[in-house]
Amino acid sequence: MTAGDATVFLLDDEPGMLKALTRLLKAERFAVQAFTSAKAFLDSYRPEAISCLVLDVAMPDLNGLELQQRLTRTGVLLPIVFLTGHGDIPMSVQAIKAGAVDFLTKPVNDADLIRAVRGALQRAAEERDRISEAASLRERHSSLTPREREVMAHVVAGQLNKQVAGALGIGEHTIKVHRARVMEKMGVESLADLVRAAERLGLGR
Repeated sequence: MTAGDATVFLLDDEPGMLKALTRLLKAERFAVQAFTSAKAFLDSYRPEAISCLVLDVAMPDLNGLELQQRLTRTGVLLPIVFLTGHGDIPMSVQAIKAGAVDFLTKPVNDADLIRAVRGALQRAAEERDRISEAASLRERHSSLTPREREVMAHVVAGQLNKQVAGALGIGEHTIKVHRARVMEKMGVESLADLVRAAERLGLGR
């Protein structure tokens, strides 16, 4: 992922701070969208692109921690870097525990901010990959026939072909055929890979 592939949202009610941060991040070739209110940001935000939010804690309408909580409640997985001129340790601990990537104090060091933004965007990219992989796994699993799903469930539980055949009341050769089709449709090459895929799908929990 390059800087140009990602968007950095800036939210701060100080126009001078927004201007300085925008200039800094654009110099690093990030796409930047700046806002002076939480409402303006929420009205504009769309979750399609890889992005992160650089967020001032002390906002007049909805403070940074409250906005973080609102995003979390609505299922928006947007990595956040907090900026504050008044932050204390309990506040930073609360923000980090709630999933913030970093908590920086104003005046922020340029290198620290760029490092934090890169880390936040890396997290966003990894999360998008994870979601995409999970969706692909669900699609592959949905392509299995009911019998193949039964066979997969027994196989990932550690049963041998003979045991699966006995449990399902069909021949061992048929189980081998179903098992091979399961491996092919799930796009895995080993039993270990199939077990990991089942775990990611939440099967057998």
